Amino acid sequence: MVPRFLARYPGITLELSLTDQVVNLLGEDTDVAIRSGPLKSSSLVARKLGETAMVIVGAPDYLEQHGLPTTVKELSTHNRLGFSFSRHAVAWPLTFQGEHAELMPQGNLLVSDGETMRKMAVEGVGLARMTRFLVDDDIREGRLVPVMEDHNPGDREEIHAVFLGQGRLMPGRVRAFLDFLYDNIQITSGF
Repeated sequence: MVPRFLARYPGITLELSLTDQVVNLLGEDTDVAIRSGPLKSSSLVARKLGETAMVIVGAPDYLEQHGLPTTVKELSTHNRLGFSFSRHAVAWPLTFQGEHAELMPQGNLLVSDGETMRKMAVEGVGLARMTRFLVDDDIREGRLVPVMEDHNPGDREEIHAVFLGQGRLMPGRVRAFLDFLYDNIQITSGF
């Protein structure tokens, strides 16, 4: 979407910083942050951009070597990759005959961002629980396979644009960017 935004607004310069760490907007002179997952209470203004389903995935080679889990007990024997940042949901929720269960990620790798997690899953390092929009192309192309879908509780992760607002005059460039995000992400986030 960035090339389309820049083509539409050639007078605006974007500075992108890609990180899954929570950025202090005021302290780091940042206009907008895109955050997924639950938001903590703060003085920031949040605008919901959409939401995405969650899915456990594994590479075909990994699943061939370690087997396709169908129960929590089988899943517990797999290398379950985790995130190293504290704001991420810790446990993997599952449902079995109407009962809810949670399994902690436990394995030999913790990563700090979703793209690295996706790449490690594709490389067959282990299973990962991720937002569907990050892995949908990999699933479609056969690089990743959904795992335990019959036990997926159907939870969704919300995606928000957060920005300084309340009582502040919003620059036109920020308003244009927020409106562009809202108009374009609403279309693509319904996985």
